[in-house]
Amino acid sequence: MIENMILKLIENENKKKPLTDKDIAKKVNTTRAYITQFRKEHNILTSNQRRDEILHNDIKIIITDEKLISDNMLSKKLLDIGYDISRYSVTQIRKQFDLNVSKVNVDNAKNVVENVNVEIVENVTTNKVDDGKDLYKINKKNHLREIIGYHGSLRNQVRQAEAAILYPPHGLHTLILGPSGVGKSFFAEAMYKFAINSSNFNNNAPFIVFNCADYAENPQLLLSQLFGYVKGAFTGANTDKIGIVEKANGGILFLDEVHRLPNEGQEILFHLLDKGKYRRLGETENSRIANVMITAATTENPESSLLLTFRRRIPMIINLPSINDRPITERYILIENFFSHEAERVGKEITIKFYVIRSLLLYDCPGNIGQLRSDIQVACAKGFLNSLSNNLAVVIEITDLPDHVPLGILSVASRNTITDDICNDDLVVNPGNISTPKLKDDRYIFPDEIYTNIQKKYYHLEKQGLKKDEINKIIWNKMKFDLNRFAKNIESNAFFSKEELKNIVDGKILMVVENVTNIAKSYIDNLKENFYYCMAVHLNSTYDRLKQGKTIMNSQLEYIKNEYHNEYRVAKILTKEINNSLDIKLPEDEIGFIAMYLKTFSAIDQKISRVSIIVLSHGHVACGMVDVSNKLLGTNLAIGIEMSLDESPQILLKKTIETVKKVNEGKGCLLLVDMGSLVTFGEIITKQTGIPTRIIARVDTVMVLEAVRRALITSDLDEIADAIDGDKSYVRQVKGVKKYLKTIITVCITGVGTALKIKKYLEDIMDCQSENINIIPIGIMNRDSAQDKIKKITEDHNVIAIVGTINPEILDIPFISFQDILKDDAKIVLRNLMGIKVVSPLLSVIDEELIQIRDDLFSKADVIDEMSNLLKVRGNVNEDYVMSIYKREMMGGTIIVGNVAIPHGLPENVKKSSLAIFKLKHFITWENDSETDLIIMIALKENDQEIILKLFDLLSKGDIIEKIDRAHSAKEIANLLLEL
Repeated sequence: MIENMILKLIENENKKKPLTDKDIAKKVNTTRAYITQFRKEHNILTSNQRRDEILHNDIKIIITDEKLISDNMLSKKLLDIGYDISRYSVTQIRKQFDLNVSKVNVDNAKNVVENVNVEIVENVTTNKVDDGKDLYKINKKNHLREIIGYHGSLRNQVRQAEAAILYPPHGLHTLILGPSGVGKSFFAEAMYKFAINSSNFNNNAPFIVFNCADYAENPQLLLSQLFGYVKGAFTGANTDKIGIVEKANGGILFLDEVHRLPNEGQEILFHLLDKGKYRRLGETENSRIANVMITAATTENPESSLLLTFRRRIPMIINLPSINDRPITERYILIENFFSHEAERVGKEITIKFYVIRSLLLYDCPGNIGQLRSDIQVACAKGFLNSLSNNLAVVIEITDLPDHVPLGILSVASRNTITDDICNDDLVVNPGNISTPKLKDDRYIFPDEIYTNIQKKYYHLEKQGLKKDEINKIIWNKMKFDLNRFAKNIESNAFFSKEELKNIVDGKILMVVENVTNIAKSYIDNLKENFYYCMAVHLNSTYDRLKQGKTIMNSQLEYIKNEYHNEYRVAKILTKEINNSLDIKLPEDEIGFIAMYLKTFSAIDQKISRVSIIVLSHGHVACGMVDVSNKLLGTNLAIGIEMSLDESPQILLKKTIETVKKVNEGKGCLLLVDMGSLVTFGEIITKQTGIPTRIIARVDTVMVLEAVRRALITSDLDEIADAIDGDKSYVRQVKGVKKYLKTIITVCITGVGTALKIKKYLEDIMDCQSENINIIPIGIMNRDSAQDKIKKITEDHNVIAIVGTINPEILDIPFISFQDILKDDAKIVLRNLMGIKVVSPLLSVIDEELIQIRDDLFSKADVIDEMSNLLKVRGNVNEDYVMSIYKREMMGGTIIVGNVAIPHGLPENVKKSSLAIFKLKHFITWENDSETDLIIMIALKENDQEIILKLFDLLSKGDIIEKIDRAHSAKEIANLLLEL
């Protein structure tokens, strides 16, 4: 009996290498799903759980005997005694036995900060705790909160640093991790500057920097440098000498490159960290006390480069991200800051061209912030030299950058990440303007460029020869886009409260805005609450400008008066109230701005649909033309697709179809291509997507510029294409062909009525009209009459198939019974006969780069983190997706038939529908006692039900999972899932 066989196998298994469900299934010739179900019914643990019962005990015995044994050595010992276990798993299990000093101390530190409620702001002089003791005095600005990124990617790191400094009595030892160039030394120095303003440290507390690499090969010299020595301690020790620990007493000792310390050096420091005591070299009796806070920095994995005893005495771990993992807004501020420093050094104004900034924002910077600054200094040196030789101002051109930097501008994947509010023009920096600007909270990012750049943009377009009405439409469309984006940004932040607004807007202004908002609501229906926030920030900025005697011209004033008459009328009423309340006089231009806000926040959300412009080229040409056109016209409407010379047209077509689907706003797409051979793309794209296209088989920058300009002012695809291409031989339009090229005959023995119903069914499921398929229904009473009728039809028609309730047996014409046509397989056959390429719904979401076979993942959390990060890096999901997965997992039940795990998050966090697939070489526990080695992470939008149904239908076929289990590559797995 199979049940007895299973129980006997488990009873007699090697307890150090227990049998998995898959192993047992093979031995008893059944499925893994059956074994899993059997185990659950009989309360039998998983293989890992059965092994862990004795594994934990063996690990405990080993580390009790050898407390300092490394994880590598521990893994080796376990392998030697018969276990088959990875080093990662050993490390995770071992953590359960180690004293978790870090967690306890860090939690305590956080509690101190939270309970005391320290508010660290420049104008605060002191905060008291309940016992009357000053915990933190602010004499100067908080240097930690001046670090670029405090309000963004480094927010948590800064708070960790503050907690470490404020932890009584003398701070928490801290380890700063991160790759080379991320600013670990700078961060440590900022911690020190923060410390000397706190009561934990005196304002003259020392900060000693010690580079461990200098003494990596000489432990004796290390000892003497760290702790000093007494006279006679060794040959040449003619006097007593104090060490850096003694110099750092009462302050902070920064150990840079701490991973370069040999084990002997780490053990020496361990005693200091543990006891706070040390001896000078040569001393035998006298113990010295040092109140030293250690901060250390390393680029290496601390678990592999530092002794466990040393790590356990450094409870605070701060990870600094690489520059590529930080928001692009922060990189821009770093770039601006570094150029400002160089302007100070050369004593001249420096102009940095737009494409220089763009390249610095996009290029891969493996050396992080350090390399970024170095590359900027190289560019400034070249620019300064040119200014001397030509007697001109310092202007940084793209040619001044190191060769590796401009390559970043060719990155198609990254080009859309730079929006106008980050970088939309040349940058000018002046000596004396060095600052380290804070990043604003995204909730308070107000699009000042909406009104500060209007006049500049107007004159710029006027120089291009555009007419006034065209300029008005272009600028106004851009302004509406920016306003709507800001409106949605506020709306999406539910935590944005009026109370918080007091931090950035004067209280007097807020009272006035509250009043005028109520007045506006009495005139305009459905005025959104967001109007209050925008008006508050806008009026606060306007009030400050007017006090300084500055005004801004609204070049769209006449347009606003004419187009938004009612909003302008109400704006005049609100302006009168503002003038009386604030004792100011707003100019007429400001009335126009207020009318803009009234229009923006009163209209029902509606998107202006425009024709999309797509430029296709061989080589690196398209993106350059597109960037120039978008920049000049202040838009992001045009998209460039570039094809390498050795790339197949099929790949380019696939990219183009995906792009057309993504950018189409309902008005179709105009494709400008650099080779006539690509003109057939439009026909194929429209046939597969249903999206109207026009193609022009030649392209240059002027043509792209004109196409974008016209797309901004008209939404008619034909009008734009006809105007751009005077020679119609280059233009191809996809339209229905009147003549039917292929015909299907539907037949029924009972008469034409049923044949007509079959015809209707085929039209519904096959989209015959768009495929130019003619369907002719006929009724037949006998086979001979049927054959005669069909042969007559074939004289004038290309009959590709006969579908019906009876087979008339016509040679060379395939017959498909109506019963069969109800099934998918027969539908596929008919589509093939029609010439329709049958595409699996999964085609759009199966990507080989999202399929991996892994042998280094051993826990559910690791799998989820790896897969969601892979989707995020590819731009398919946003930052919140992984958290929504974990929330869903807490609800349970993401294992389906066949023991496939299907983690998934919320559709609103999905940017592009996709599937990530990991096949593991080891089973992991997913939920309760269910194990899996196949995980499919589903990232789909709400309207992709067809994909879900197809996936589940495919997985329900008994052999597909076994085939995937035998697959050896991502390509093989992709092909299996795409088989029809």
